Amino acid sequence: MLRYIYAEDLHNYPLLRDTMFRDRALQFQERLGWEVSVDEQGFETDQYDDVDLNPLYVIWERADGRHGGSMRFLPTTGRTMVNEHFLHVTDGTEIRSGLIWECTRFCLAPDADANVAGALMLAGGELMDRFALRHFVGVFDARMIRIYSRIGAKPTVLGTIGEGRDAISVGLWEFSAEAKELVAKRAGLNLGLSDHWFRQSFDLYQPRLAAIA
Repeated sequence: MLRYIYAEDLHNYPLLRDTMFRDRALQFQERLGWEVSVDEQGFETDQYDDVDLNPLYVIWERADGRHGGSMRFLPTTGRTMVNEHFLHVTDGTEIRSGLIWECTRFCLAPDADANVAGALMLAGGELMDRFALRHFVGVFDARMIRIYSRIGAKPTVLGTIGEGRDAISVGLWEFSAEAKELVAKRAGLNLGLSDHWFRQSFDLYQPRLAAIA
């Protein structure tokens, strides 16, 4: 199932949290060879996981409570990776808008089911609909193009550096109703179930959001 969890609440899901950060280490450090920070527990985290920024995680939770795949979201009106570390890819153009969120750390568990990537992208469509967003922005490497194409969610590329397998790009995603249906179909999920998972997660936040309002 899909869960939507803010950083300040990850402590309520210790197994899901710990296996997510360990799977991130396996993917980004061991498989991809990125220069990332891994602590003594085997967790890969960075400054954008800070609870003060309070990113929103979308996590595929397996039946045993462990991590199957995940993404991390932050509004571009605040601190983001694309604006602080990848301006050279966009020729110095910052991406800041209340209608755009940044998506980073797209991670799949080593033995994730084939539908998990599509389920995560479908969750992105849910966030767009419910938060009245128009786009997501993210940084991705060349290997992800095949995955995005397979699940029906190719981005508009804003800039690229490098060539071949070493290429790094910044892209924008948008989801029409038709695109959302296509992603759901390819993920083997129906939109009613996706809606249920979203409501199940965000019903927990309604009292807090009402108090803020």
